[in-house]
Amino acid sequence: GGPRLACRHAVRKEDMNGHLTQLGCRLNYGENHQLARQLRQAGHAVVDRPADAQVIVVNTCAVTAEAGRKSRQLVRAQAQANPRARIVATGCYATLEPAAVRALPGVWQVTANRDKGLLAALLEEWSAELPDPQTLEWIQADASPIAADAAARTRAFIKVQDGCNNKCAFCVVTLARGASRSVEPARIVAEIQELAAAGFQEAVLTGVHLGSYGRDFPGTRTGALAALVHRILRETDIARLRLSSLEPWDVADDFFDLWAAWPRRLCPHLHLPLQAGADSLLQRMGRRCTVASFARLVQQARQGIPDVTLTTDFIVGFPGETEAEFEAGLQFLQEMRFAHVHAFPFSARAGTRAAGFPDQIAKARKKERMRQVQALAEDAGRQERARFLHTVRPVLWEGSGRVLDDGSGRLWSGYTDNYLKAEAVAPAAVVLTNRITPVRLEALQGQVMVGALT
Repeated sequence: GGPRLACRHAVRKEDMNGHLTQLGCRLNYGENHQLARQLRQAGHAVVDRPADAQVIVVNTCAVTAEAGRKSRQLVRAQAQANPRARIVATGCYATLEPAAVRALPGVWQVTANRDKGLLAALLEEWSAELPDPQTLEWIQADASPIAADAAARTRAFIKVQDGCNNKCAFCVVTLARGASRSVEPARIVAEIQELAAAGFQEAVLTGVHLGSYGRDFPGTRTGALAALVHRILRETDIARLRLSSLEPWDVADDFFDLWAAWPRRLCPHLHLPLQAGADSLLQRMGRRCTVASFARLVQQARQGIPDVTLTTDFIVGFPGETEAEFEAGLQFLQEMRFAHVHAFPFSARAGTRAAGFPDQIAKARKKERMRQVQALAEDAGRQERARFLHTVRPVLWEGSGRVLDDGSGRLWSGYTDNYLKAEAVAPAAVVLTNRITPVRLEALQGQVMVGALT
């Protein structure tokens, strides 16, 4: 019983300077991008510094215990940066641990994931008069036009799907996000076209389980994500479209035909979460693939998508992980040649099956295994990036550039279509913000491709 969010008083519209921040997955970024557009449409300002805000929205993460700790730390940092601001905490950690979040300094409102899409309206003064936040679903507008001051931004994250029906033993996200549900294609197309008209060059499709997109629509089984990509690229003017994480078992045999149909606009980069490099571990994790099926998928991707780069997630120290399983994982990572590996130690999350598994790995052993995985991944990533030296790739430039010490030009930073970070120097009079230009990649400094404008 009772309302599902704690809100002592509402914010008056004329007071609304909002600062939005987040950590965690790209979906959190997409949700904050969407909220920023909604707030601007309503006449509010979205500010870059927490010190300038009356309201601060923190979109939290709970994928690991460390993510939960960082979420609490982020809330405290925002409160310290602006003790007068009212903090709205949302996201997975706020959903799973609302009492702990509500007790943090400065927290004025805790909004669960199920109500996150209503945040823009919940912050209005009149929303305090409603009996339940779900009432807003019947009265708020679906569309959210882009404000003019957003036009300088380069990349937008578009939430097309939420929730997950997978049963991975380690994952707490299903508890926080619920069952899979998809956004209607027409709404997605309209939003991306608005972004393109406002000057955005790239859209990133995000979701908790992006590969399941459309399966909750009546009569839909497979192919809905591919159909959505085709429709977006046919009906919008967005220059580049990128896909976020795809589970390996969601990729159909003909999926890579998309890149043949749209070679210049569909970005040749895929994030395919592996999580483990031994079949015995994958089975205990509840993953629906084997190392052999994953390897076949990687081979198909590289055959079907010219110059594709692949990135992945990898869990270290899953309960019962033997030395043989760990070594097999290292070997498999080496063979797959990922451009980047997001490795993280296993974290027992309350409510997941793996939290109760026997043979939990000691922290010191996980730390040592993490060191080995990171070293191997860094070396493999360097070799993969080196393949693109002395080639020309399109780069989307971000920010306003950094003036060189001698004042002769600016150092610009951005990403290639296949998601390699690149830098190049341009004359002081040349402005590259939000432009896509060809760049010859001439050197490799750490993880950055150093290039020259062509």
